[in-house]
Amino acid sequence: MSILVNKDTRVIVQGITGREGRAHAAQMQSYGTQVVAGVTPGKTGQSVDGIPVFDSIRAAQETLTKPADWTVGFVPANFARAAAVEALEAGLNTIVITEHVPVHDTLFVHELAQAKGLRAIGPNCPGIITPGQAKLGIMPGDVFTAGNVGVVSRSGTLTYEIVSHLSKSGIGQSSCVGIGGDPVNLTNLEEALRDFEADPQTKQIVLIGEIGGTAEEYAARELIGSIITKPVVAFLAGRTAPRGKTLGHAGAIITGAAGTVASKEKALRQAGVPVARMPKEVAELVKRLS
Repeated sequence: MSILVNKDTRVIVQGITGREGRAHAAQMQSYGTQVVAGVTPGKTGQSVDGIPVFDSIRAAQETLTKPADWTVGFVPANFARAAAVEALEAGLNTIVITEHVPVHDTLFVHELAQAKGLRAIGPNCPGIITPGQAKLGIMPGDVFTAGNVGVVSRSGTLTYEIVSHLSKSGIGQSSCVGIGGDPVNLTNLEEALRDFEADPQTKQIVLIGEIGGTAEEYAARELIGSIITKPVVAFLAGRTAPRGKTLGHAGAIITGAAGTVASKEKALRQAGVPVARMPKEVAELVKRLS
């Protein structure tokens, strides 16, 4: 089992003929992900590393012998909304890797995904991986190992560092999802936690948060220990950040007393969640709870 993606997931890469799309499509394919088509308007009939390219998702779906169920978008920020809408209108789940997507565009995509009962992830995110089965996005597959610890993170690079420590400690992962660091997430922390709670393979959860917003505090007060019954270990980035520092993420904005590492850590500890002070300590805490 896993959450969201597995070895049977079939993927279309939007923007596949661009530099990032081409590079990451090849890496996803090399990992074992079924990348079945690419989409770039005006490029139909071309191929990228053996992957056929189409003008639209609809054209790809009509041509493929078996349709895709996810897209990964490597398109400029001003085209991210249109790409995500195209995917959702065609009935596919989608991941928006792109940074600097306007918040109102994200809200529009979120509302559409909710209305259609589909899943969208991002923007400004590294994607999702189920180790040994499929990776959708830009995560470096070599640091992940299969296991039973689910990872949900607001930070891409911190995900890789913490997962590396987990893997080196013999702790494998069921799935890892980067929800992104923007103020509005297409899949939020609560939804990811619920996904892991429902997954039989996932026995523990690692929550990687950071300063800004109140998602971690809400999870601690309303979810962990009641709706989320599996053991949770957390790490919070920004412990030494000056007041008002954004850490490079649009979502990492502190307002008043809320959104600080101190307020988040207090809420999580009150919910029984151990909070690591350094990334390498996460693996130690996971072992203690196993």
